[in-house]
Amino acid sequence: MGTASQAGTALVTGASSGIGAAYADRLARRGHDLLLVARDQDRLQRLATRLEKKYGVSVEPLPADLSETRAIERVAKRLRGDQQISLLVNNAGVSLSGSLVESDRHSVAALLQLNVLALTLLSSAAAVNFSMAGRGGIINLGSVVALLPERFNAVYAASKAYVLSLTQSLHAEIGDRGVQIQAVLPGMTGKEIWQRSGASHDPSLDAMMMDAGNLVDAALRGFDQGELVTIPSLPNSADWQSLLQARMQLAPNLSHKLPAARYA
Repeated sequence: MGTASQAGTALVTGASSGIGAAYADRLARRGHDLLLVARDQDRLQRLATRLEKKYGVSVEPLPADLSETRAIERVAKRLRGDQQISLLVNNAGVSLSGSLVESDRHSVAALLQLNVLALTLLSSAAAVNFSMAGRGGIINLGSVVALLPERFNAVYAASKAYVLSLTQSLHAEIGDRGVQIQAVLPGMTGKEIWQRSGASHDPSLDAMMMDAGNLVDAALRGFDQGELVTIPSLPNSADWQSLLQARMQLAPNLSHKLPAARYA
């Protein structure tokens, strides 16, 4: 282990493959020491060894299954108490291959535990640490299905809508305390998450499948530019701004003493 990096330590969940491994690589390249969290200890160790050799940073594997409550608390405790951690990347997540009515309750509960509860509790722990220090960043990996819930299965889309909402609310709460918050909304990325969900590969979707490295490069550029929400595939950011403006136009009329006239 070398001396602490001036960039601080980045904690990345779901770090052993795909988007998480790409974040680990890019953040190590930027000079961050790394704390890598995933279930697969062997893959974590191989990645840690490779990144230490390649970039000369310190990389600590932290094996943890974030679908388990005790593991969430162990990682959250580290986030609350380690002052070297300056960035949290909440990437760990899982999908389902079928609709809500086709999914067993155990799979649904496991998805919510990982996609919602783990992300929330780790964000909370990081928010406490970072806001007290007056610095730091939290990056939450959502999905474009948060904006198109009709296009994917209900529980996964709802979990990603929660990630977007939580990120926006958290920014409103602590954004003025020196903590940068970002939600990244990928489209289809890589193949491993779909394989783990049991979904079969559809070659017709390959034109929509972004490489994880390209996704993370774009997301980090968005983070550098101070974006609260980054949609790497979206050609024109004005489209997202138009959606935000339309939503805010609703705000003055979302709560009144009396129902709207059409309900009289």
